[in-house]
Amino acid sequence: MSAPQVTITPGTGTAKALPERGVVVQVSNGTLEQVNVTVKGKPVRGEMSPDKTTWRSRTLWPGASYEVSVVARNEKGKTTTATSSFTTLKATAPLNVVDMIPMAGEKVGVGMPITLTFNRGISDAGKKAVEQALKVKSTKPAVGAWYWVSDRQVIFRTKNEQYWQPNQTVRLTAELAGVKIGKGVYGTRDFSRTFKIGDSHISTVSTKTKKMVVKVNGKVVKRTGISAGKGGRVVNGVDTYLTTSGVHLTMSKHRVERMTSEWMGVDPKDKANGGYDLLLPHAVRISSSGEYVHASPDRYWAFGRYNASHGCINTPPPFAEWFYNLSYRGDIVIVTGSKRRLEWNNGWSYYQMPWDRWVKGGALDREVTTG
Repeated sequence: MSAPQVTITPGTGTAKALPERGVVVQVSNGTLEQVNVTVKGKPVRGEMSPDKTTWRSRTLWPGASYEVSVVARNEKGKTTTATSSFTTLKATAPLNVVDMIPMAGEKVGVGMPITLTFNRGISDAGKKAVEQALKVKSTKPAVGAWYWVSDRQVIFRTKNEQYWQPNQTVRLTAELAGVKIGKGVYGTRDFSRTFKIGDSHISTVSTKTKKMVVKVNGKVVKRTGISAGKGGRVVNGVDTYLTTSGVHLTMSKHRVERMTSEWMGVDPKDKANGGYDLLLPHAVRISSSGEYVHASPDRYWAFGRYNASHGCINTPPPFAEWFYNLSYRGDIVIVTGSKRRLEWNNGWSYYQMPWDRWVKGGALDREVTTG
């Protein structure tokens, strides 16, 4: 039996190897015993075929020099060693992650989405390559999916009503280096970030009973009377004074938040037409349209009895301070009873979109398991 025959692609001396094609090592008359690929002395990950005759690397860094060494062996014990040194094509323009929510190490709620923003627009074909490079791993398994909200931004969330399990770690890895999205346009570096899921905080608000109930890890820990949106101001067919019904996520919190009627085009001094300019404490934002859970020191007469707000969820000051201190970004606040429906893209209200539609919004049209 002849010695194993090893083929390494790219071969030695290649000056402009295509990063998206990676390294491929093949052998005939034997099996691969050892494959080492390095860039700047660091190993490159790859996968071996079940029969150990083919090894393929991940995508390669553009404009980098690589070293490959291979050992193959056949049944008679004959070995072959082979090497290759080559350089990859330089990128004419880079693709990189410029922002991610949540922040590194942040402790967030069980509804928290992962939002990635890129430095340039990505075509439909490029989105498939990018999405293939995105890996989400959690210490407790979840089912989720990606959804492209624009050609520069993609969002990952878990399945409807199946949020992240509490008290665990999640890691996002974007293996973008070498991913091609256009002629000469490549990912030039990988990106990774780890964050933590804290306790489960799920609150329910009924605008009909005017009650709010907060559960921590499935157990009721607090109840309070509230005052929700009073309604009565219709703009383009939408009653802007109604609190929206649906699955909200907490987005930010503010020890003191200034709220004025300017957002609805009313001069704060025009009291006859509902003008207002208020500084309100312990405000937790739950949408982009100006809805908060916040303290209302002057509304004790309304809590549990009347809906009297401009759309926010007014609460007693002691409760608001407690809720403010409790909250993470990404906690869940479910509002029911209002005729005004929360839109899926009002803030982080992505659970408002049906799951099958969300999955189809991904370039690969697939669910992802994070375990």
